[in-house]
Amino acid sequence: MPKIRKQDALDYHSSGRPGKIEVVPTKPYSSQRDLSLAYSPGVAEPCLKIAENADDVYKYTSKSNLVAVISNGTAVLGLGDIGPLASKPVMEGKGLLFKIFADIDVFDIEVDAKDPELFIQTVKAIAPTFGGINLEDIKAPEAFEIERRLKEELDIPIMHDDQHGTAIISSAALLNALELAKKRINRIKIVVSGAGAAAMSCMNLYCALGVQKDNIYMFDSKGLICAEREDLDESKVPYAGHKKSMTLFDAMKKADVFLGLSKGNVVSKEMIKNMAKDPIVFALANPEPEISYKDATSVRKDIIMATGRSDHPNQVNNVLGFPFIFRGALDVRATAINEEMKLAAVKALADLAKETIPEEVIEAYGEKNISFGREQIIPKPLDPRLIYYVAPAVAKAAISSGVAREPITDWEAYEVLLKNRLGLDNKLVRTLTEKAQANPKRVVFAEADQIKILKAAQTSYEEGIAVPVLLGKRSKIEALINEYAIEIPDVVIIDPKSEEEDERRIAFGKAFFEKRKRKGFTEFESIQIMRERNHFGAMMVEMGDADAMITGLTRSYRNSVRPVLQTIGLDKDVNTLAGLYMLNTKRGLFFLADTTINLDPTAEQIAEITANVAKTIRKFKVTPRIAMLSYSNFGSSIGNDAEKMSKATKILHEKHPNLVVDGELQANFALNNELMMEKFSFSHLANKQVNTLIFPNLSAGNIAYKLLQEMTEGDAIGPVLVGLKKSVHVLQLGSSVREIINMVKVAVVDAQNK
Repeated sequence: MPKIRKQDALDYHSSGRPGKIEVVPTKPYSSQRDLSLAYSPGVAEPCLKIAENADDVYKYTSKSNLVAVISNGTAVLGLGDIGPLASKPVMEGKGLLFKIFADIDVFDIEVDAKDPELFIQTVKAIAPTFGGINLEDIKAPEAFEIERRLKEELDIPIMHDDQHGTAIISSAALLNALELAKKRINRIKIVVSGAGAAAMSCMNLYCALGVQKDNIYMFDSKGLICAEREDLDESKVPYAGHKKSMTLFDAMKKADVFLGLSKGNVVSKEMIKNMAKDPIVFALANPEPEISYKDATSVRKDIIMATGRSDHPNQVNNVLGFPFIFRGALDVRATAINEEMKLAAVKALADLAKETIPEEVIEAYGEKNISFGREQIIPKPLDPRLIYYVAPAVAKAAISSGVAREPITDWEAYEVLLKNRLGLDNKLVRTLTEKAQANPKRVVFAEADQIKILKAAQTSYEEGIAVPVLLGKRSKIEALINEYAIEIPDVVIIDPKSEEEDERRIAFGKAFFEKRKRKGFTEFESIQIMRERNHFGAMMVEMGDADAMITGLTRSYRNSVRPVLQTIGLDKDVNTLAGLYMLNTKRGLFFLADTTINLDPTAEQIAEITANVAKTIRKFKVTPRIAMLSYSNFGSSIGNDAEKMSKATKILHEKHPNLVVDGELQANFALNNELMMEKFSFSHLANKQVNTLIFPNLSAGNIAYKLLQEMTEGDAIGPVLVGLKKSVHVLQLGSSVREIINMVKVAVVDAQNK
């Protein structure tokens, strides 16, 4: 798990616009006519329609895609009863997850009401606003009654995710684990540590799958839930089938399954040793499980284990469930989330884990192969198939169980709709992160006397994506490290000008001279230039002392690129270097090139740049769909740039016939699929979503990407140097810490590929 500093967390939530979510208009609002349609007098028309037919609210408002995340703050994460105000960051975070995983809009609602009846009446009063309600962080046993009442009295999907999310995900894991262990669910002995809302929901769902209550041994903070106890609330009584109490140690003997939803380190190695053959252990307490993965697997080689952590196999993560369950429920306008829908989600998740894993998922987790087995009993959270596996399964269950008001009939079209709901913006950054973490590389930070660089190096180390090497004057770097409390254990600091680097500087200089002796450099000059950090850092990469380099924060792009070209040079069969920019927008991810290198490339150079850019994009597991931009549409205007882009397109069609590319084309047609289909349905890009823009010259590319960067929101990554022999990347002047970290991820993945 990456180390999270208190101040980092506070800065994340407070920087820029405070909080994590916002409301964004979905209709035009630029003219008085637009405003008159949006509000008075135009708004009266949909109001009257809804007054005549209440169901029209789904047609004319956002209700159909709007979920309320509601809490009273009585059981927030591991923080306990911290109240509604203090719970708001968590509820906003849940809203963010709904949006990025399933494109569901969220209002977070924090209710100041501990009394269950007051809470119920408050939620009922505001329910007409929403298409669904996600109850969150409400303490047991009140949570059971609150959910039960709201499900009875409202006609929209309602789910307390703390209860059912863990139950659904762990149920899928249990089914697959039992299959691997060759055990029948109606005969297994289960020991449960914890008796809160999540544990109770797990047991209820496990029993629905076939577990026998007599075979369940559930422990709360006071011991085994059994008949001799007189302090049991109503929710625990069904699991008090055993007459006398016993210790957790004794209960674990010959147990087939252990489920932990309590606190860390309550299970010993000896308890795991005493379990039955092929024990199934779900230690789900966070951040410390009931027994560590290392300890459990050290004593039982036949164990099948899951935790709540991302750094071990089989992470039971609620994000595998709730976004897609609500997506399916909303899309058929379900009146509830019932047992049939939850069981459908369980089966869909269990089945997906057995499917062949897409290559991009395997690469994201840094594995050579991932397949169904003891370390793959549930899907990975980054699996892009989750939305179109789970949501349709839930929707079908809603239809068959009679709670769907708008049944889906064309399931193929629905799957396409689900796939199109989510762009690749956040997925790409997450994939880069996972892949970098799987095989971190030594990254030289050539401007380590800048605090932004040091903060980025620290985060890169803590996220496990890179091993930083800091270049610069040691005294200045150490002073900044002390001043800003930077923590990078055993970090390597190198001053290329220092006497202690004399030997390496001479060796680098001589190697550099062999490259440049016929290009104006003497041996003396070659050795002297190694005192300069960009040349020294690039030679570290060239000579194998490092794997990648990041530079350019404080110097012009040209002055940063020149040493890299002199030292490392172009890759095999590459004649033209290019700068590729990746920009996340609310319309999805776009790749732009060339944005930084070539002033006025020829048609042949543009064709080469485009082919190399496409090759790079494919390494990110994205299919490039490329528009060759100009001021002309397929010969509509004459001029050098238009003719050049047309010729480059022709070259690409001849040399790379499988590439989805066309032009020359104006930008509005490239980005507007309907306009393209209307005017140029013959184009290779017709009915395609263009994601790659190639420009005729540096002026157009540079202006375009900087305008887009300033006018859009989201992660900006680049410029990525395309065509270098080794992984060196140059930042923009003034890059933010976040942008630097993203470039480090690109550099590490690039080094892995090279």
